[in-house]
Amino acid sequence: MIELSKELRIKGVQSTSCHFDEHPFKFKPDICLKLNSLSGQERANKIKHFLIESMEKYDIFHFHFGETFFSDKSDLEMLKRAGKKMVVHHHGSDIRLLSVAKRNNPYVRVKPEWTEDKIYKNVSLLSKYIDHAIVQDYELEPYIKNSYKHVHVIPHTIDVNKYIPHYPVIKKTPPLIVHAPTSRNIKGTEFILNAINELKRSGLSFQFRLIEGVSNDEAKNLLSKSDIVIDQLRIGASGYISSEAMSFGKPVICYIREDLVSKYPAELPIVNANPDTITTVLKNLLKNPQTWNELGIKGRKYIETYHHAPIVADQYIDIYKNL
Repeated sequence: MIELSKELRIKGVQSTSCHFDEHPFKFKPDICLKLNSLSGQERANKIKHFLIESMEKYDIFHFHFGETFFSDKSDLEMLKRAGKKMVVHHHGSDIRLLSVAKRNNPYVRVKPEWTEDKIYKNVSLLSKYIDHAIVQDYELEPYIKNSYKHVHVIPHTIDVNKYIPHYPVIKKTPPLIVHAPTSRNIKGTEFILNAINELKRSGLSFQFRLIEGVSNDEAKNLLSKSDIVIDQLRIGASGYISSEAMSFGKPVICYIREDLVSKYPAELPIVNANPDTITTVLKNLLKNPQTWNELGIKGRKYIETYHHAPIVADQYIDIYKNL
C-alpha cells in the first residue's frame, strides 16, 4: 500500500497511505493515526474526526484487509451518500475460507480469529456498498469471485529501484538460508525447521537465520545478505517475501499449488516445495550452487517485468477511472 501510494503520486494522482495503528515492523505510511495508543473512546473520536476530514479531501477510498473506518462498517453508507468511490483490497486471511481452500490444498491453515462466519458477514457488508475488489493472486480469487461485481488480480507492488540485487556466488563460506514468517503456523515454519535440522545432521554445511521480531528495514538487510530464501509452504501461493527476495536477486523456495502454477507467468523462477518435499528440494538446491545465480537473475527480471511499481500502479489507475 505504501509503495503503491508513492507511485500513484509520481503518476499525478493525489494519494495518501494511512495506517490506523503503529505496525510492529515499523512501516512508514504517509499518515499513522496511532490508534493503538489511545483508549476506546479516544480511538472512536479520533477515527470519526479523521473520516470527516477525509471525506472533505478525498474522492476515492481504497480499503485494505477488509477494514474500513468503523468496525460495524456504518461509514460505508456515509461515504456512499456523499458520492465517494470505494474499492476494497483483500490480502489473505480476511477472505481465505478453509472449507474452500482444503479442496485443492491439504496443507493450508487459516488464522483462527478469521472464522468463516466472520468472513461471510464482513464480505457481505463490504460488497453491499463496494463493487470492485482486488486480490494479489489467483489463490485468493475464488473466495470472493461471487461476492463482488468485479474482482481484479493485481500482483504485489515493488519499487525495484529500492532493492539493489546481490546475486549469490559460489564461495568458500557456508551459504545463508533465511526464512521470515509473519505467522509460523500459516507459513509452515515447523516443516522448514525440521528440514534444516535434518540436513544439518546429514552433514550439509550452511547457515540458517529465522527472521522474526525485527523491523522491515532489518528484515530487508538480512534478505539482501542471504543466498537462499524460503517463503511459505502452506498457502499455495507466493507471498510478499518471495517478491522482495527476488528483487534482491535471490533464489526462492515457496509452495505454489499445482492447479495455480499455470496462472502465473511462465517465467516465474520460484523453486516449488510443500511440507512433504521441502527437505528434498532444499537439499537439491544446496547441492547445486551453480544454479543460484541463474535463479537470482531470473527472479529479479520477473519482478521488474510484473511487480515494478510503475507497471502495477497503472493497473490500479485503470480501476479507479472505472469506479
